[in-house]
Amino acid sequence: MDTSSRIIPAAQFRDQCLRLVDEVRATGETLIVTKHGRPVAAVVPYVEEPTTSIIGWSDNIRIAWDPEEPAIPPERWQVLSDPDGVLNGDPAGDEG
Repeated sequence: MDTSSRIIPAAQFRDQCLRLVDEVRATGETLIVTKHGRPVAAVVPYVEEPTTSIIGWSDNIRIAWDPEEPAIPPERWQVLSDPDGVLNGDPAGDEG
């Protein structure tokens, strides 16, 4: 696809808008619209972007933390005397 651009005055764009938009779509060329010689707008070809990546996540998702860091800081960890007790419904981990 061509990535070049073309410059056109606003009056000419107004008069030929539909044809020019079709050209942008067909050629992939960017159209720069000017007023009094100054760029005021650009008509660019529309590109359908996938909404998800190969793994099914959006490409815009970024992890803002270190996944290797524990969710609870180590100073808040508790050592249980009976870890199996937690699995059996005793939240303190004690069988008593």
